[in-house]
Amino acid sequence: MTTGTTTSTLLRRLALPFAAVVMLAIPGAYAEERPVIMTTKASADEIREFCTNIADAARDQRYLLQKKELEDLQKGVDERIKTLEARRAEYEDWLKRRNDFLKSAEANLVEIYRKMKPDAAASQLAALDPEIASAIVMKLPPRQSSTILGEMPADKAAMLTRIIASASDANTSKDPS
Repeated sequence: MTTGTTTSTLLRRLALPFAAVVMLAIPGAYAEERPVIMTTKASADEIREFCTNIADAARDQRYLLQKKELEDLQKGVDERIKTLEARRAEYEDWLKRRNDFLKSAEANLVEIYRKMKPDAAASQLAALDPEIASAIVMKLPPRQSSTILGEMPADKAAMLTRIIASASDANTSKDPS
């Protein structure tokens, strides 16, 4: 093999990769050629007229988009209101059951103290919170309440009497604050 033949073979082998590199380096070498359409130069009046003609359509489109956004927001608010109403209904049901239970428990509690011996009831009520004890004593028959208060230590009986008296006083504010 001669030097000339080696050089031409080498050039042929390098020509294809070199051509590929050159094609990649040239911007738009593979881009599709599109014809450029040249229009006549529009005057400022024509541009203004065009913009005026499409202004109503653009405004209408903008209003439609805003209306759709508002409708979507309204749907979200309506769904949240339904959820809140369902939760409120659940809460009201729970509150009703709780209040019914408390009334039943209160009636049973008063009945328990009504059936107790006065000395036992007095010692039990003296150990309770004064407001709860006074509420129970108020619901007992007056004869039994006086017997129970008579069996209690004087300071506890006086405190319960004070609470009962203030609860029945019309001048006492119903708001504790």
